Amino acid sequence: MKIKAIFNRDGGTFRATDMEAYSRRAEEVFRARGHEIEIVVVSGSEMGETLEKAARRDDLDAMIAGGGDGTISGAAGVAWKNGMPLGVVPAGTMNLFARSLKLPLDIWKVLEVLADGRITEADIGSADGRAFVHQFSMGLHARMIRYRESYSFASRLGKIRASARAAVGVIFNPPEFEIEFDVDGIHERREVSAISISNNHFGPNALMFADDLTSGHLGFYTAPPLKPAGVAKLVFDILRGKFRESPLITEMSVTAVDLHFPIARHKTNCVIDGELLPVGRDVALRIHPGELKVLVGR
Repeated sequence: MKIKAIFNRDGGTFRATDMEAYSRRAEEVFRARGHEIEIVVVSGSEMGETLEKAARRDDLDAMIAGGGDGTISGAAGVAWKNGMPLGVVPAGTMNLFARSLKLPLDIWKVLEVLADGRITEADIGSADGRAFVHQFSMGLHARMIRYRESYSFASRLGKIRASARAAVGVIFNPPEFEIEFDVDGIHERREVSAISISNNHFGPNALMFADDLTSGHLGFYTAPPLKPAGVAKLVFDILRGKFRESPLITEMSVTAVDLHFPIARHKTNCVIDGELLPVGRDVALRIHPGELKVLVGR
């Protein structure tokens, strides 16, 4: 195969990696398996444009993106819209998409797996046309991300500490809001503290990522208005890998969700694959079965 690898030097593990040495190793591994590979190392601000240019090339068989969850989510969206197969080098903190694809989380070991890998099909979700490989969420998660981003941190460990501090803040100040939704012919109105729509159902793990990306469904989860004790109980269930079994969670398996927020609030936010973003009063979420081509291990 002819492959273009694009590494985000600002992404997680790569910030502390000798990227020249890493690029040389990647070239050695892929050429040893008979592949032709081009490698570029760019800043986070250059990733989008570089990915777009690679995805539009008709002489490539696949592209590889290396970086954190935000980088990989953006790369998946570009690959999906251009029909370009995507390989993933997980260099972030959580690496949720790589976990779902069952790839090694070690940036050196994953090179061998990808070089020996195969191209297969995976599902991808969208929120008003914006791709997501993990989840769209509002409420508790969005508030936690907003709190975390208000703290300063410069390392992976610092990010974990900021996340823990933000989680404690959300426990003592949980949000509550009203939603209306249409889902597979059902219309409801609810008061909630959290909603989450995932690309396939979450598996039984504390990090809440899908074990399988080929079922062709969205997982639709809501939590009722919660007081601090209820949020603490939900956090405990998540840490035990029992999120879906929690009595505080209502779960549905759907293919399409249309959300409406009857009460407009100033600066309402959502989280798409870990990125905090503004959201309007209406959001259309869809699953696109098998439309993302991915490079995975054999």
